[in-house]
Amino acid sequence: MKKLTIGILAHVDAGKTTLSEGLLYQSGTLRKLGAVDKGTAYLDSDNLEKKRGITIFSHMARIQNENSELLLLDTPGHIDFAQEMEETLSVLDYAILVVSASEGLTAYTQTLWNLLKNHKIPTFIFVNKMDTLKADKEKVLQDLRTLDDNCVEFGDEGSDFYEKIATADEAFLEEYLKSGQIKDEEIRDLILQREIFPVYFGAALKLNGVAEFLQGLDKWTKKIEYSEEFASRVFKISHDKKGERLTWLKVTGGELRAKTELMPDEKVNEIRLYNGTKYQVVSSAQAGEIAAVSGLKTTYPGQGLGFERDQTNFTMQPVLTYAVQTAPDKMHATLTALRQLEDENPQLHVKWDKQAEEISIDVMGKIQLEILQQILHDRFGLKAEFAQGKILYQESIKDSVEGVGHFEPLRHYAEVHLLLKPGKLGSGLVFKNECSLEVLPKKWQDQVMESLANKEHLGVLTGSPLTDMEITLVGGRGSNVHTVGGDFREATYRALRQGLMELKAQNQVSLLEPWYQFTLRINQEQVGRAINDIEKMGGKFEIGESDHDVVTITGQAPVAQMQDYATEVRNSRMAVVNLSAYLQAIGNVKIVLKYLSQLIMIQFLILVTRLILFFALMVQVILLLGMKCQIMLNIRIYNLKIA
Repeated sequence: MKKLTIGILAHVDAGKTTLSEGLLYQSGTLRKLGAVDKGTAYLDSDNLEKKRGITIFSHMARIQNENSELLLLDTPGHIDFAQEMEETLSVLDYAILVVSASEGLTAYTQTLWNLLKNHKIPTFIFVNKMDTLKADKEKVLQDLRTLDDNCVEFGDEGSDFYEKIATADEAFLEEYLKSGQIKDEEIRDLILQREIFPVYFGAALKLNGVAEFLQGLDKWTKKIEYSEEFASRVFKISHDKKGERLTWLKVTGGELRAKTELMPDEKVNEIRLYNGTKYQVVSSAQAGEIAAVSGLKTTYPGQGLGFERDQTNFTMQPVLTYAVQTAPDKMHATLTALRQLEDENPQLHVKWDKQAEEISIDVMGKIQLEILQQILHDRFGLKAEFAQGKILYQESIKDSVEGVGHFEPLRHYAEVHLLLKPGKLGSGLVFKNECSLEVLPKKWQDQVMESLANKEHLGVLTGSPLTDMEITLVGGRGSNVHTVGGDFREATYRALRQGLMELKAQNQVSLLEPWYQFTLRINQEQVGRAINDIEKMGGKFEIGESDHDVVTITGQAPVAQMQDYATEVRNSRMAVVNLSAYLQAIGNVKIVLKYLSQLIMIQFLILVTRLILFFALMVQVILLLGMKCQIMLNIRIYNLKIA
């Protein structure tokens, strides 16, 4: 029997958790069908999820099918919790993308599609809510084919079914034209290779099409082959009700046994196989299994163990930073609690400013803030507020340069040469070592590479974090007599800064600004107002087709200008019902904001203008005083003449 890890992804309110509930019910895992709006959904087990009716944390369930066991990972659909969704992608064999027939392809659905494409995950599509009045099957299929031409309807395996599949590949088309058929195994291969994407239609709330979809998952998926050598990938960190730290991982090779030392001084104490909130403890987990293990203290999402490499360069990045406000005597307890939450979600980037005695965190949006506030209260008994958020800018470079760093105070010496190159958009910081051992011994090379990896590097424009750069160690020098512990660390940081300062002088450093991608559905009479708002925010937009007097506008705008716009629209009742689809972030859509020289020039012009106005005012004052003195003198002369 094949064991497959399948993730289910969707835009919020597309019916993702309802479909999960339907799959569990149809497979016999659940005896009674739960409902999201009633807080009885099997996979929305957290109290916060029941209260809000949305998925906040990823959850797992097991489905026994005729020929397969499906390990179903239900992921958050709201953009504010997209980071947890993205962390699960690294362990998926297949994905289910749920699309709402009434809303169509939202900006966030397109973002999910791009993520699945980047991770090369075979994808099944379930078009939900086909029972609504707005549902148009042909239009949805047409929209899906804008994502990929090979989105093929699988629910109806009629006479033209194999013909549609054959057109996805020239070799298969040739075979089909000769024999008039295609083998099922060949279709499975096409799906696994992302050459075709099966599309199913239904209404999960009424269980329409759910059984057929479940059968399709069983029929059209392939067994995954694993290596006998042990490996695993971490995708989630959590804490149970007793405070036990759990590392959620997928075994991608060999076997994981309890009491195994996976890292220095860190052993697996307990292996749990979860199904919803329930679990069983086992002595070992085979390749293909998803397990939550206790005993590991330094694991993190995206970490690779064994032959697996780390995958921590996530696309979905926070765009706002907030200061945490709490009672002075609770500051330490709040910081400790936030550190634990950061352990579960590293993207929080909890920072402590000793001088200002202030805690700050990075978040995706205000819904995430509200959830954090509630978690601090419920789990830790702490009250906290959040000050007005700031925009998270980043910095990058546009040209290559070699930075040289020297550190040579008395009885110390180290020299480092770093080659800085622009990286691909969204690549983050990449560290490489191309230094010969004849130039610099391995122990010193290791110190340089460790220094690069263990620090958040800041730019030279606004002090924002660096991104999308390739930093390569190409040379260096040390002294057997004078070089000690931290010398190469200091020289490394100086080499990086020296290179950045040189590029800054050449106007080759850029400031990157986060943007939102949005989808707005409004009545026709409100289109003019919406366009005016978007233009004021400096955004870009396209007007789509109108449907029953409802117009869809898609586009992008800076986070700095648009972060509160969704709330304004909601309060003014400007848009139609589905406001949850209104504002979508796509990680950091980076654009060059301004170069430092431009910023300095603007500030300089403002300063010069103020000085000119000041001197002009002073001249006027002096002239007025002169005129006053002249008048007083004339009056005095006149009085003397009269006397």
